[in-house]
Amino acid sequence: MSKILLSSALAMTLANATPHTLDNMHTDVGFSVKHLMITNVKGNFTDYEGKIDFDYKTKTFNALEAKIKATSVNTGIEKRDNHLRSDDFFAAAKYPEITFKMKSYKADGDEGVMTGDLTIRGITKEVELDVEDIATIKDLEGNNRVGFTLEGKINRMDFDLKWNKALEFGGVAVSETVKLIVEVQAVEK
Repeated sequence: MSKILLSSALAMTLANATPHTLDNMHTDVGFSVKHLMITNVKGNFTDYEGKIDFDYKTKTFNALEAKIKATSVNTGIEKRDNHLRSDDFFAAAKYPEITFKMKSYKADGDEGVMTGDLTIRGITKEVELDVEDIATIKDLEGNNRVGFTLEGKINRMDFDLKWNKALEFGGVAVSETVKLIVEVQAVEK
């Protein structure tokens, strides 16, 4: 009996889910990392795609998948971006895509926690992302849209992004912790 109830609940949830695609003009896939132990260097990726199944009634996510082109890394400094594309970091020629696939979502009102598999350099690790500021609207053309922010932290060493230099006064050139900050706007298909 409980299997029947669970199947019915899942079917109802999936029936309310609505497929969306990213609005790339209004989405930013960003990151921040401490440089020389004193400031944060911020950057983003400019070439990506994503699919989202979002339930407007419950404000929950049933699925989220994203593919990011590693070569599209952008910090505003060409020399640094080329270094990030090299084998010292993303090895973009060998590993052209960074991917994320949601495994679960736990809602808490207009916020929640998304757990999923992040793959960088062919290495997959489970990560947790805080989901904040979920908002929905009907746009000027009558399309349903959802917006939200994903935030989390990863240790870049877990993904074999190991390049670094020791500083004379102590510390290292680049922090191991990378903050992920993704501002998403998606439109219903």
